[in-house]
Amino acid sequence: MKTYLSKAGPTVFAIYGLVASFFTYTCMYAFRKPVTICLFDTEKWLDIDFKIWVVTSQVIGYALSKFIGIKFISELTPNVRAFGILFLIGVSAIGLFFFAILPTPFNLIFMVVNGLPLGMIWGLVFNYLEGRQMTELLATGLSVTQIFSTGIVKTIGMWTIMSFGITERWMPVVTGGLFILPLCFFVWMLNQIPPPSHKDILLRTKREPMDSKARWKFFNTFAPGLVLLIAIYAILTTYRDFRDNFTANIWNSLGYRDNSLIFTITEIPAFIGVLLLVGFMIRVKNNFLAFVINHYSVIIGSILIGVSTYLFQFKFIGPEFWMTLIGFGLYIGYVPFSIMLFERMISAFKYIGTVGFIMYVSDSFGYLGSVMILFYKNFSHSDLSWLSFFMKLSYFMSIICIILAFVSLIYFIKKHKSYHSNKLSKDGI
Repeated sequence: MKTYLSKAGPTVFAIYGLVASFFTYTCMYAFRKPVTICLFDTEKWLDIDFKIWVVTSQVIGYALSKFIGIKFISELTPNVRAFGILFLIGVSAIGLFFFAILPTPFNLIFMVVNGLPLGMIWGLVFNYLEGRQMTELLATGLSVTQIFSTGIVKTIGMWTIMSFGITERWMPVVTGGLFILPLCFFVWMLNQIPPPSHKDILLRTKREPMDSKARWKFFNTFAPGLVLLIAIYAILTTYRDFRDNFTANIWNSLGYRDNSLIFTITEIPAFIGVLLLVGFMIRVKNNFLAFVINHYSVIIGSILIGVSTYLFQFKFIGPEFWMTLIGFGLYIGYVPFSIMLFERMISAFKYIGTVGFIMYVSDSFGYLGSVMILFYKNFSHSDLSWLSFFMKLSYFMSIICIILAFVSLIYFIKKHKSYHSNKLSKDGI
């Protein structure tokens, strides 16, 4: 299959890569996201809602995984990728099983175990896709799962509860079990993708593992801009994760408790919108121009989140339209950022390295932010409903991301001019 794909035309190769990455990552979400639809509204521990303990435990594991991934993913060699995906998801499934059978609070330890391996799956899968002429298109299959597949696995999880009477404790491991065989098949598909061609390397810069020295050199070269980008991505990730983890609580506040399809229906417009945006971005051949457009997509998405929340608060629009606009605004900023921005940055500055390193630095701070926001909500704003807190978070995220994205854009425009001027001087031109 690898030989066939290396000789196949771009259309066949793109379709194959999209299918393999999309469904592999969808299967990962089946082991992470179903638990978030559980309300656990009759349980507390230490006078704190059990749902907060469950989500916090999983996110702590996921955040730790991202910090581990800074080293593990950046030094990754191709021969361990497929086994790594299956092994890590297997460990995550064991965590869900022990969460179901053990009493509180001991089962919370296994929610950390559940989240701990899953944070590295993105890097393992993306490593098959980066450094190619069509990386954005291929990575679309990986990243739109954050929109569409989270809704699908939540719907399936709710279906197992409503149709078969599966308890909230057992539903996550049952839902994950439904995806084990598909996971094995799609990982096999993914592992058939050949390495980047010579033409890929010429157009997108060679990708190599980065040791500690190489990582520090890369960071120091672009430090001010990277700090801004990491901050933006951390805020976007924190906001996305909070929205995903407590969507059921927010919909419950809005009167949609027993509507399992609402998780999928409101995500479809964002799914379509991101596909169209990514399709446009793929056609932009100038790497720095694409990098700049990525900044504007963050700004536009952040404006949409703030404006739509204002319109909902003063009853100009209804809850379904508001949540749809929130998802659209979030993902037109977040998805292109996660699959294109650092990829195009490396290509624009012709820097030899790997996207995995800087993505895992960004992710690690993003999920650390997710843990902090949960504690902030519980201990500083426990009197606020999930809906009210989410609205306040929407305004904060909107304003801060707009400011940071503008400052980052100004920095990188200046850096790009000076970087290439210095390079030409060194080359004696």
